[in-house]
Amino acid sequence: MKLFVLVPLAAALLAGTAFAAEPFKTVKTDKGEVLAGEKGMTLYTFKKDKHGKSACYDKCAANWPPAKAASNAKAEGAYSLVTRKDGSKQWAKDGMPLYYWAKDTKEGDATGDGMNGVWNVARP
Repeated sequence: MKLFVLVPLAAALLAGTAFAAEPFKTVKTDKGEVLAGEKGMTLYTFKKDKHGKSACYDKCAANWPPAKAASNAKAEGAYSLVTRKDGSKQWAKDGMPLYYWAKDTKEGDATGDGMNGVWNVARP
């Protein structure tokens, strides 16, 4: 009888662990639901990037900080890792590198959407 109780409990714990490993969450903005990272800040994609490769460095990266990944981070589902020129890792969704916008100040801000026709909010 104990086995029947422990198996569902173990499955629930493992499911919770897998969900907790998800690197990002969804937040509501005036642009609709968007993908968000640290502190609920909106993430963006850059149209000049190539699948799996960032084109945003120097001044661009100062304004659009990359969504950096820990050195031991692992790709998961739609989320992959891009290696930047300096060897650091950056998160990508569906192969497109992810960035923050320096002028967003709080969760739900999406002020970089459409910037210069090349920046878009990342969608869940």
